[in-house]
Amino acid sequence: MDYVRFGQTGLKVSAVCLGCMTYGVPERGAHPWTLDEEKSRPFIKRALELGINFFDTANTYSDGTSEEILGRALRDFARREEVVIATKVFSPMREGPNARGLSRKSIMTEIDASLRRLGTEYVDLYQIHRWDKDTPIEETLEALHDVIRAGKARYIGASSMYAWQFSKAQYVARLNGWTRFASMQNHYNLLHREEEREMMPLCAAEGVGVLPWSPLARGRLTRDWGETSKRIETDEFGKTLYIATDDADRKIVDRVAEVAAKRGVPSAQVALAWVAQKPFVTAPIVGASKPHHLDDAIAALSLNLTPEEISSLEELYVPHPVVGF
Repeated sequence: MDYVRFGQTGLKVSAVCLGCMTYGVPERGAHPWTLDEEKSRPFIKRALELGINFFDTANTYSDGTSEEILGRALRDFARREEVVIATKVFSPMREGPNARGLSRKSIMTEIDASLRRLGTEYVDLYQIHRWDKDTPIEETLEALHDVIRAGKARYIGASSMYAWQFSKAQYVARLNGWTRFASMQNHYNLLHREEEREMMPLCAAEGVGVLPWSPLARGRLTRDWGETSKRIETDEFGKTLYIATDDADRKIVDRVAEVAAKRGVPSAQVALAWVAQKPFVTAPIVGASKPHHLDDAIAALSLNLTPEEISSLEELYVPHPVVGF
């Protein structure tokens, strides 16, 4: 396993992050395709055995049960100081007018709730899941700075917003002497490359770590176009990401399969290798619900695509609507 520098910090993380949205009580929350605790634990253990030290979840995943499952597994299988735990705040966790968002009240409530579920005194990376248009960014940033000062988080990160919003947040933090975002977790894969226009150059210029979510496009880049799965059939959010671009996306999926066939590897390895080789990417976030998913993720790090292969994979792309915010 390669370990890479996390943005401009001194933290080292594995070049692949295990995304834990896959793990949670299926009857809780909006992800009926998740694996329960008994089925989830072997994947977390195997990830550690492969050298993955970076784990990403969120308070909202399966109504908090993803954090609970991850926390118990890491306490059983690893030393706390050796793993990097990331979680998020924004989405509603209960009923009521203050149940969501990035107000000081919400952030202070939700960090404590996440720590209880994870069973740890701190998280390594605390991320805002989305931009909150109803809360002044100054309020959000000062609250996050206080979370850092209280020792409840080591770093803060952001996710899925416009580049002007991220730039404004970083400027406001610098202006007030508050903690700046060390990372950006955004929607990026061969089917959705709109982040290359503004956000990726901004992150590269500012030394911000990039953690692409859905690097395999919710599994669409890993299988034949007509093949389906329980997740594809029940993932309502995933349907909103790609439903408008079927014709263009199918050509790219077929091209990935062609390159993979010539290389004698699964399509997943080619699609993930393309993301991992981008110089601005720190660690793609990969989900795993079958044993070979982790093996493919690790193998992708050693699959060096040629310039000709990269050009072949990229040439079919057409502009897409910006989705995932």
